[in-house]
This record gives sequence, structure tokens and C-alpha cells, in this order.
Amino acid sequence: MKKWLMLWRSATGLALLCLLPSISVAQAPDKPPTSYSPVVPSETFETTVQRMSAAKAEVMQRQMDLLKERYDLSNTPADGVTMARGKAVQSGVRAKLPDGVTWEMLAEMSPAHIRNQGLWPKGFLPLPHPHHAEGGMVFPQFHIDEIKKQEGRDLTRFDLDYDLPDHFLPAYPPPIYLTTRPDLGDVSQGKVVTIDNYFDLFDGILNPKQIEGLRLLVTPFPQQQFNQTHDRRTLKASRGVTCFDCHVNGHTNSATHLVGDIRPQQFRHRIDTPSLRGVNIQRLFGSQRALKSIEDFTEFEQRAAYFDGDPVIATKKGVNVLERGSQVHFMAEFQALLNFPPAPKLDVFGKLDPAKATEAELRGEKVFSGKARCAECHPAPYYTDNLMHDLKTERFFKPQMVNGRMAAMDGPIKTFPLRGIKDSPPYLHDERLLTLEDTVEFHNLVLGTKLTAQEKADLVAFLLCL
Repeated sequence: MKKWLMLWRSATGLALLCLLPSISVAQAPDKPPTSYSPVVPSETFETTVQRMSAAKAEVMQRQMDLLKERYDLSNTPADGVTMARGKAVQSGVRAKLPDGVTWEMLAEMSPAHIRNQGLWPKGFLPLPHPHHAEGGMVFPQFHIDEIKKQEGRDLTRFDLDYDLPDHFLPAYPPPIYLTTRPDLGDVSQGKVVTIDNYFDLFDGILNPKQIEGLRLLVTPFPQQQFNQTHDRRTLKASRGVTCFDCHVNGHTNSATHLVGDIRPQQFRHRIDTPSLRGVNIQRLFGSQRALKSIEDFTEFEQRAAYFDGDPVIATKKGVNVLERGSQVHFMAEFQALLNFPPAPKLDVFGKLDPAKATEAELRGEKVFSGKARCAECHPAPYYTDNLMHDLKTERFFKPQMVNGRMAAMDGPIKTFPLRGIKDSPPYLHDERLLTLEDTVEFHNLVLGTKLTAQEKADLVAFLLCL
């Protein structure tokens, strides 16, 4: 009895202490930084929808103001150059220069001078996610519309939209070329491949393992923002996303996301969804992760990238744990069939055929292999060295916060193949370069190659042949 009374008095004392003003929650220290996402939401789903929907217009306006400050966003097609199915390739340098500065002037300056004077073009800084503090997968509207039409699955987010204008994105739907059946040309029949039509399109062309791999690539699985939990970013409970929601038809629609392997949030990089064409000749996967096989990449995407690299939240939301020996193998086997688009001006060694190329294209090939130093990382025939390189862009600008993204450095980036490059805008690992002309100017400064205006134009002409 005595022991019970002492416990009662102790509990009562603690309860009274909790009522004292000096112990209020408001005076508690800020929460320490953490690598983990909260498992239990701090507000109801209805409150989250109302709050984030109300903020959406302001969030998107801030991002659009940034894009307009950085770039010329006009629809200005190149003469006589198209992607697949006739979509125009955008022309010209779109990154805006600081007042009173020309590209030729910048090329003569040292990185330290550019950095100290704040002259680095803002369009060459890392590009933030449409809402960097929130992140997550975001899809172009044309893809949202097509998937809703075919499957009734809605990829609309109530908190934000995709940001880059459609005319800077790849042709949709992209063609599919198979290494096993080049005689068939485009096997997509002009359609977006989904769970509803994959079997009809590929039965009789693929073997059973490859068909099963394709089925898994077009099957929706839960993802961080698209799932059934109350911390999703869709109004209705979602079946999730598919691999081909980003890598449409084994290519890309330039859907964006944030890398899952960097913390804290402001240092995470925006993702440009790379094409899966030509993965059979690649030895590294992921823009920065240096994964060693397409099987590693496939498994990593499902287990980690889908959930921002957080296995705790993945368990809650329904992570799809693939079986390595069969499912991952089947998915990888199909991906390895995806071929680059035809390049009629290239010979069997990936070089220009002089009988088919123009004088400007041939001059551009010489610049590519010589003065511009492109071929040191992008050698023929596939125009990749299957390595990673750090361009050390931080030499040119001071660290700065831009729309929630800490622009500090890029680090080592995978050398992407340049075959079919005109079909895969925008460029660099985070979509900051809108055109091939932007890409040439960027590397001219970063590599210090001091190309002339004619050499830059010739180089672009060559890249369009790849």
C-alpha cells in the first residue's frame, strides 16, 4: 500500500508539472535534422489537400518566374530538323546572359573572375525541382492525359505541376527500336505502351521472358507520392506509377524527380529521366550512382528511388520487392533490347559517311574529336566512355539557394551516350540546358575550349546527325 501511494504521488506530481507554463511545448527546441521521412502525418489528409492546393498557384508562379528569368522560352524550331514523327527540334541558345556580357567575353574570362563577379549565366546553375522542398515524381500534362485515357489512372498531383514547356520535351509517343528486330523499324505502332496494350503489340515479337519483363515495366506499383496512404499527393488513392511512366516506350518524356541518395533536401538534385535506348552497351546506370548493371538499377529504382531512398516509408506505402533471379532478370532482358534510333549518316564505326554528310557536319565532327574535346568522354560509336566525370562547375559560381535548391556543386556525373541526342531534350542530368546550342556553350565555358561561332554551329550540326 505504501509503495502504491508513493507511485501515485510521483505520477500526480509529474502530471502537475506538465501543467506549468515553463514546460510548454512552444518552448521546446526545434526538431533536429533527420534523414528519415515522417511515418505518421501531423495533419489530416483533407487538411493537407486544402493547404497544398491553396499554395499551388504561388509555388508554380515562383518556378515559372525563375524559368523566365533564366531562359528564352519561346517556341523557335530549327529549320529542317525534326525528332521522331516530325516534332520540331528547338534551336538557339536559350540561357540568358548577364547584362553587357557576350558569350565571347565569358569565354575569355577565368572561372575565378566569372565566380567573383557573379557572371555565370543563371541558366547554367543547377535547376530546381518545380517545388524543391516537396520533390517527388512530376509528369508532363500530355502523359497524364494519355494514361488517364488508357488506364483511368490519374497522375495529377494536387500540390504542383510539371514546369518546362512541351516544345522543349521529347516527341510523344516515342518510337521503339529493337536490337533483335531492326528490320521492323518502330514497333510501337505510334502508341504509348501500357498495361492495356503491351501484349497485343509484342506477342510474336518478344520471347515469353521478355514479354513478362515488359509487363512488369508497365505495371503500376506504389511510389512516394502515388499510393493509397494519407501522405500521398493525389486526391484519390493511387495504384502507383510504372517504370514506363517516366521511361515512356523505353525512351523518356522528361518526367522529373529528385535523387534519393542525398540529404538534406536542399542538396538533392533534380533528375532528367534518361532514355533507356542503348542500355545494352552501357556499364553504369543512374546519373550519379554508378550502379554497375541494369539489374542493379531496376532493383534500386523499385526499392529506393520510388520512395526517396527511405526504406521505412517504403514499407508503409507498399514497396514492390522484386525477385532478383526472375523478375529483375526479365525486366532487364527487355530493356537490353531497346536500340538507338537510326542514324543514316553514320557508318558502321559510328563516324560520318563523307558521301552522306554536309560540309558543316563534317567540320563539326572534326571539332567534336579535336578542339572541343567532346570525344574524350564521348567516343564513337556510341559516344560514351561508360565512366563518370566531375566538371567541377562550382569553379564558376558561389553557393546560393534558388527556390529551395542549394546550388553548390554537381559532383561526378555519368557520361550519357550521345546517339540519338536530338530526340532527348532537355540536357544535362538535371534538365538545365534546354537546347543543343545551350549544351555547346555550357561545355565551351566549362572546358575552356574557346570555340568560334562557326565551330559552335558546326558542332551542333554534327550532334544532330547522331
